[in-house]
Amino acid sequence: MTTWTIANLERNLIDGGVFSIHWKATKEETEGENTFSATAYGNLRVTPQPSSSSFISYDNLTQETVMGWVYEEINREVIEASLAKDIAEKKTPVVATGTPW
Repeated sequence: MTTWTIANLERNLIDGGVFSIHWKATKEETEGENTFSATAYGNLRVTPQPSSSSFISYDNLTQETVMGWVYEEINREVIEASLAKDIAEKKTPVVATGTPW
């Protein structure tokens, strides 16, 4: 399962309009005693419209409302597929680093 959260918001101090949403998606899978995780982080720029009847100022926002804005604008399936791919590669690596000495 992927956990979606809001990491931070940027807003105008004059009207409380949020213009930047920093979101994070984290996926974890446990196999035996090992836990594998992957994280995606993004920034969604929005244009607040204080004169709109649907405007919600910073002080009145909930995480659910802001996540709804994020979900409307991003492709969750693509991000979640990328996280699953990252975890699969961690479970069965195909690349290694290091030196032979």
